[in-house]
Amino acid sequence: MPPEPPAENAARRLSPEQVRQIRKTRGLSSDDVAQLSDQALSKVLRRLEYPDLAWQREAFRLLKSRDDQGVVPHETLPRALRQLDSARARSLATNQAKRRVAGVPVGSRVSPSSLVLETAGLDPNHTGWTPLGPGNIGGRTRALVIRPDSPDMMWAGTAGGGVWKTEDGGQSWQPVDDLMANLAVACLVIDPTDPNVLYAGTGEGFSNLDAIRGAGIFRTTDGERWSQLPATAGTGFLQVNRLAISADGTVLLAATPTGIWRSVDADRLTWAQTAAGPFADIDFHPTDSGHAVAASLHDGQAYVSTDGGASWTAASHDDPWNGRVEVTYAAADPSIVYASVQGLHGEIWRSDDGGRSYARRASRNAQGEPADYLGEQGWYGNSIWAGDPTDADFVVVGGIDLWRSTDAGDTLTPISDWQGSPRSAHADQHCIVAHPQFDGHGERRVYFGNDGGVFRADDVQTVGSSADRTDGWTELVNSFTVTQFYSGAGNPQSGAIVGGAQDNGTVVFTLQGGPEGWTSMFGGDGGFCAADPTDPSCFYGEYVYLNIHRSLDGGRNAEFISGNFWTGQDWQWKLPPFRIPDAKNQKALFIAPFVLDPNEPHRILAGGLSLWRTNDAKTPNTNTRGPSWSSIKSPTGAFISAIAIAQGNPDLVWVGHANGDVYCTRNGTKPNPIWPRWTATAPIPCRTATARRS
Repeated sequence: MPPEPPAENAARRLSPEQVRQIRKTRGLSSDDVAQLSDQALSKVLRRLEYPDLAWQREAFRLLKSRDDQGVVPHETLPRALRQLDSARARSLATNQAKRRVAGVPVGSRVSPSSLVLETAGLDPNHTGWTPLGPGNIGGRTRALVIRPDSPDMMWAGTAGGGVWKTEDGGQSWQPVDDLMANLAVACLVIDPTDPNVLYAGTGEGFSNLDAIRGAGIFRTTDGERWSQLPATAGTGFLQVNRLAISADGTVLLAATPTGIWRSVDADRLTWAQTAAGPFADIDFHPTDSGHAVAASLHDGQAYVSTDGGASWTAASHDDPWNGRVEVTYAAADPSIVYASVQGLHGEIWRSDDGGRSYARRASRNAQGEPADYLGEQGWYGNSIWAGDPTDADFVVVGGIDLWRSTDAGDTLTPISDWQGSPRSAHADQHCIVAHPQFDGHGERRVYFGNDGGVFRADDVQTVGSSADRTDGWTELVNSFTVTQFYSGAGNPQSGAIVGGAQDNGTVVFTLQGGPEGWTSMFGGDGGFCAADPTDPSCFYGEYVYLNIHRSLDGGRNAEFISGNFWTGQDWQWKLPPFRIPDAKNQKALFIAPFVLDPNEPHRILAGGLSLWRTNDAKTPNTNTRGPSWSSIKSPTGAFISAIAIAQGNPDLVWVGHANGDVYCTRNGTKPNPIWPRWTATAPIPCRTATARRS
């Protein structure tokens, strides 16, 4: 039986069940729960109401990728890029005035668009665009590689921002090929025989909802210009979870949701599938090119190969595994292989025979409780490292936070704290990479990629030893501009911008702060945003499922106006009409639309199953009152996905639904507007008016 919750939790009126849920979902000990600050406790308890955020992000991205037949088209992004480059080249060659190319970062290293400009005889550095950042927020980073003969040179692979490079150890970053055919980079490897050659696998395949689609494997021979390997353009490589290259540089292996793929020719023109089924991880023995290990994505299994990945044998373990598995060789003794098994909330297993069989480790925290280091997101963030060449029992694992073990996984100690980021590492760990000269003595630097970007531990043996686990951490987000935005809005008077970011909250840019001075207005996932054009101090943002919040001080602070409020001990909902019922019941898209009426800054329309309206968006907010909401469009069975209000005519409103249905009304300010449906055969109900897309 787990120990009773500390008395501090009882004093805060946390129930035993709340304590158990917090421990289970966030990987905290009972003592950790007792020491949470009020602000951190409010965030943790809010997350208990939304336990599957990572899954919902993936589902939402999949929904956005589907066409009107519900199918995700194949090869659309690479084909669109080829068409775009061709169109730009023709346009720029015939019209010298058109020198401004939207979305292309400044810098000669950006290609192929720089090649397009050069072909047209124009300055490849001139785009007419100014980068605004954020240079201090970061974003989901799934891969890191470090050049062994020049350790200050690193490449990072990001889920939506492509490949970035630093030549000064992370003090500054720049994109190296911002228009490679796919920017969803999930893994990177460097050829051990030629550090100029790198491979990038695209597409996140860590969920069964096909997170962000990829376009195969790409290669560079100069660290900057990438080209797709033609043989990987097919459906078998839409997601490449992990790449591994043999110590002699001969064999390249890819772990994908369709299986393990193997290439042995120098140009990587041919690939053979050597194992079927969904795979999450694959690793070569650090010195023996004949040995490799791999792990499954969903069904809890590890595999070993003794012929360089040409064939695979399932490993044995006394108890059954389930979920995603990550594996790694111990640098001090490669006959030892560790596995991080998703299981319930994270389990460490060890093999002493090169990955043929595994035995369970205790995986307990200092209090003797299960160290639930993966929480409930082991399918999403799961990493393990045993790269100390002096100690095969030294292991670091990452899930939500990072944990360290000095006894081969029996006892785990947390070394990071997500609530302390950026002074401590951000949450949701995806990769762990040691400095190439790591020796366990004088050089003990290790780098980590997570949902907040790149972080460095200067001494992995001591980092995070203080009570708040912030000592020894360095954030390396410096101009690493890979934040994933769902939406944004700006104030025309002040120039301030508010944006909703994936797992990085609602953030604010000001002219005074500049690209490196973005600030947080609200935490968690950000969604739709709005800026009051008449009031530079008023911004609106959104947490998931239509939970709208408001700032009246220029984005420094924000509070929900959708009806949710913090009592100081838990989250409660106001009574109608001071709440949005669809937000309370999570009856809305994960990132649900809302718009501020361009004609009336006190009016907001918000879409869940119903369309909700408030006419007093700026009214004072208390725990019992606030903006009042009413339904002005009844549910049709599909969530609302888009809303537009006509500039100059607040009665003209268009509403789109996730199933493709479109409605409009000419009396949108009335208590009960009429909503005719627009079909392909019926007359357009609002033909004579124009609406502004929001």
